[in-house]
Amino acid sequence: MTLSRVPGATRDGTGPDAFERAVRALREVRLRPDVALSEVPAPARIAPHAVALAGDVVVDGEELATGRFILLHDPSAPPEWEGTFRVVTYARADLEPEFGADPMLGQVGWSWLEDGLREHGARATGVGGTVTRVLSEGYGALAERPPSVDVELRASWTPLPDEGPAGGRAGEAPPFDVAAHLLAWGVLLCTVAGLPPLPEGVTALPRAQR
Repeated sequence: MTLSRVPGATRDGTGPDAFERAVRALREVRLRPDVALSEVPAPARIAPHAVALAGDVVVDGEELATGRFILLHDPSAPPEWEGTFRVVTYARADLEPEFGADPMLGQVGWSWLEDGLREHGARATGVGGTVTRVLSEGYGALAERPPSVDVELRASWTPLPDEGPAGGRAGEAPPFDVAAHLLAWGVLLCTVAGLPPLPEGVTALPRAQR
């Protein structure tokens, strides 16, 4: 899906050339039609420049997963970033209750992110995050409510420059392959939702029936 507008979160509407080029590159990215992508307010105070996208996987009017993709830029290159850009993401979906007790759920969930980055050649360093499961059971007046399990993956990483020559005309290409990182997150979001096709070797978990 093409974004109609993805401005940088700067008060005067301007930003470093590198960030502006990255934002323009985001406008050109197309995710699969099941993902409804839109701009949302970017977090303030984390970095001088930021853009945030919300993605919802919707099939036949039913929302299967939701998430965020945030691109931060700080020209001062914070030491913990190991670069001037940082990607921050999350993805959440409901699963069948029996998967809440699976001790491999976290490892499997994290592999979805790694597979997405690898599938699209998104070079990154400092990749880290968490996989959280929440089991909800009803008691008392809510005893008839069926149990549910939410899985949420939060991750961040620093994009690395491409090894090959940058595309586009000189001075117009972003400093890294922006599309690869957004597409990698799109793979994660759709895998969490249980949608095929999947990267080779990845098995989808059955989603919760509503």
